[in-house]
Amino acid sequence: NLLHCHCSVSCFKRCLAVSTIPAAIMFWKFDLHTTSHIDQLLDREDVTLRELMEEDDVLQECKAQNRRLLLFLSQDHCMQELVSLITTEPPADLEERSRFKFPNIACELLTSDVSIINDKLGTDESLLEMLYHFLEQDPPLNPLLASFFSKTIGNLIARKTEQVITFLKKKEGFIGLVLKHIDASAMMDLLLRLISCVEPAPLRQEVLHWLNEEKLVQRLTELIHTGKDEERQSNASQTLCDIIRLSRDQANQMQENMEADPLLAVLESQESVTGLLKNLFEGERSEASIVNGTQVLLTLLETRRSGLEGLMDLYSQGYERSYTVNSSILNAIEPHLKDFQQLLLDPPKKSAILTTVGVLEQPLGNARLHVARLVAALLQTNAPSICQELCNLATMDLLLDLFFKYSWNNFLHFQVELCVVAILNHPSSEERPSPGLQNHDGMSAALFQKCRLVQRILDAWEENDRIQAEGGTRRGNMGHLTRIANMVVQNLEKGPVQAQITDLIKELPEDCRGRWESFVDETLRETNRKNTVELVSYYSVSTHNMHSSSEDDDMESPFPNDLSLQQAFSDYQIQQMTANFVDQFGFNDEEFSEQDENINATFDRIAEINFNLDADDNSANAAAFEACCKEKIRQFDDSEEEEDIWEEKEINYATQAKSRTRFGVSQTSEGSSRSSMENGGRDQDRGSESDEDEDSELNMSDTGRSEGTSPSWTANFRDSGGTAASQTPAGWTSSPGSGAEARETGWANFTEFQPFSG
Repeated sequence: NLLHCHCSVSCFKRCLAVSTIPAAIMFWKFDLHTTSHIDQLLDREDVTLRELMEEDDVLQECKAQNRRLLLFLSQDHCMQELVSLITTEPPADLEERSRFKFPNIACELLTSDVSIINDKLGTDESLLEMLYHFLEQDPPLNPLLASFFSKTIGNLIARKTEQVITFLKKKEGFIGLVLKHIDASAMMDLLLRLISCVEPAPLRQEVLHWLNEEKLVQRLTELIHTGKDEERQSNASQTLCDIIRLSRDQANQMQENMEADPLLAVLESQESVTGLLKNLFEGERSEASIVNGTQVLLTLLETRRSGLEGLMDLYSQGYERSYTVNSSILNAIEPHLKDFQQLLLDPPKKSAILTTVGVLEQPLGNARLHVARLVAALLQTNAPSICQELCNLATMDLLLDLFFKYSWNNFLHFQVELCVVAILNHPSSEERPSPGLQNHDGMSAALFQKCRLVQRILDAWEENDRIQAEGGTRRGNMGHLTRIANMVVQNLEKGPVQAQITDLIKELPEDCRGRWESFVDETLRETNRKNTVELVSYYSVSTHNMHSSSEDDDMESPFPNDLSLQQAFSDYQIQQMTANFVDQFGFNDEEFSEQDENINATFDRIAEINFNLDADDNSANAAAFEACCKEKIRQFDDSEEEEDIWEEKEINYATQAKSRTRFGVSQTSEGSSRSSMENGGRDQDRGSESDEDEDSELNMSDTGRSEGTSPSWTANFRDSGGTAASQTPAGWTSSPGSGAEARETGWANFTEFQPFSG
């Protein structure tokens, strides 16, 4: 602990107290006497809280449980000053940089999660009254001070739950004051802490009943109204959405015998949803109220938490939900579907905007986008009455009109795609248990008959081809249109409504049916081929073009630069890889054990590797690869006798015949020169061979040893057999006599070297 403790001087001193090392030696050795002035300041009787807060390590010392500091901070006047700092607006004449310095430090000290501070703040009612007084100010609150207040109260709710909840329940106007300042997001966080941070479960249930008695849900719903401030509407909507998600998550974790969440029950009731919809469509409709109210409805319609997992479920047949949508929600929404339909036809007025593709005179707007999201969510519920009403209103026809009108709004395109997917993924009437559910088959039929989905796809595709042929830009909805077309084709081949879609396609006019078949067989197939990236071919082409070194520019590849041959070679490689590749080439854990001291052990396994190659494989890829190899690579003469390099031989320690040492083990090279000559040793190849064979060896000479003398080392350079002579410049050529002398004595003669030529 002493060596690894760097948190503070006080902590270091405590380590010294239990250490056997002399304190003075360790203290001065580590030079920690200058790291903090907190203890020096506390030695003064007139030290102030502000002086301590000026120190950079005051928070560090507090969290390190510096007892002298904590006793000072927990004094009544210090705690009152800290609470006052986080609840009182600092003077406006201070520098903006230092204006909120002390309030921020005060908040960190109060929420440092130190028991002595938590106990003092949570049990002293006068301090709680000072905190509560912050809510009694007139709006708007300072957002930074509001965050300090919310963080401090939230910490007390988690640490001193019973005391704080008892205090807040005594205040009759607490919920009203919080909602009064709901335009500050910190108040929204405070409400969520009351719902999610209270433990144990019985106490949490008690808090939920208290919030329900205060009509929290109804009061938040009333804030989502046209006449309210947009910031208040947005925070109220977000609070309701978070309450729904938190309550559902906690309900899934609770035991079956636990009481239901009263707030969630109210939110999912038909009365509550009806009240929310009434606020949206009463009086003059505003985009803010429609968007915020629709967000609450979308959260109520969630079958699982939104995200990638939920998105992938939309494309899976018969996906499972984590929970079902309450029928009371659908019953409340159904009478207002005509109001949402009217929003698509007549949205709140918006001025023209300038986009990257030009001026948009009548933007789609956030209100209509949220209506499209709502329709997609309702279709996913597969509720018969909802689907029938949407079919009667021709909502999908209107959404498809917007899909092609706003060709650059991908947010809208995605929602329309989800609508089509939801309709095509629903089971047919024969698979449904209830005879009253055949209405959704009318939705599928309407998609192909009233909405003319196939004709719209063909017309839009031809129009896009014409625009591109004239030099125009590809339309922005073509990607989603491709996915919709593929979804139709997939359901024609296999799907819950396969038979019905097949009949609907057959009922198309003959010319349209021919255009569709040609589109599927040619255009769509080619588009899908272009959109599919083959990894192997892409990798082969990209790595072939990645050479940037000038050294490689003049090098000729032994293979032709033909992509077909490259592809054939890649396919050949992949084809020869067997399923047990890892089993053949992997290593076992035992091979890395300590008892395996021989470094050559792993390399000796090379002889044990088996390759599963099909000798009878006459595929086109293999044939192309073999042809290329025969054309460009000189074949070795297999008929000549070769030496088995893995054959075990007796090691010869003769001085002149000793081979090169590999991995520290001397092995004989007897016959290596013979094999190199037998295998086509040519003059132009001798240079590289000489580089490998000219290895110096150090032999400890036994001659000249005598009593009292140390062994000597003699450098012995083996003769290269004339190989070096072929590589030596003319100016360095030695005479035959000197060469013979060198071979006899083992020493080089430098006296007869000729000077360099001019």
